[in-house]
Amino acid sequence: QVQLVESGGGLVQPGGSLRLSCAASGFTLDRYAIGWFRQAPGKEREGVSCISSSDGSTYYADSVKGRFTISRDNAKNTVYLQMDSLKPEDTAVYYCATTRYEVVTPLSPYEYDFWGQGTQVTVSS
Repeated sequence: QVQLVESGGGLVQPGGSLRLSCAASGFTLDRYAIGWFRQAPGKEREGVSCISSSDGSTYYADSVKGRFTISRDNAKNTVYLQMDSLKPEDTAVYYCATTRYEVVTPLSPYEYDFWGQGTQVTVSS
């Protein structure tokens, strides 16, 4: 059974950092693309970052480029999202997701069919 569990969210001041974790079970994580997405109240879910299965290529939304870093620990079957220089507009529920199929548009949520339950990130002073 495929399962993704996010953790690491919380309340942080602007300029602070958080590291989110996405622990996978039921499948070997490095064989599939893993994406991070977020959804703020009243807004659509948007792609934040993705790490591919083939060569580990990484992708970032323009809004987080240079501040967020995605990485993968194959031994722990876990993907991380290191978030630095956080801004109030980063406040959202963050989800990780994967798919059985090849990803064409890495940051499109419509290409992913297995999702975690989400973790809340709040950036506020």
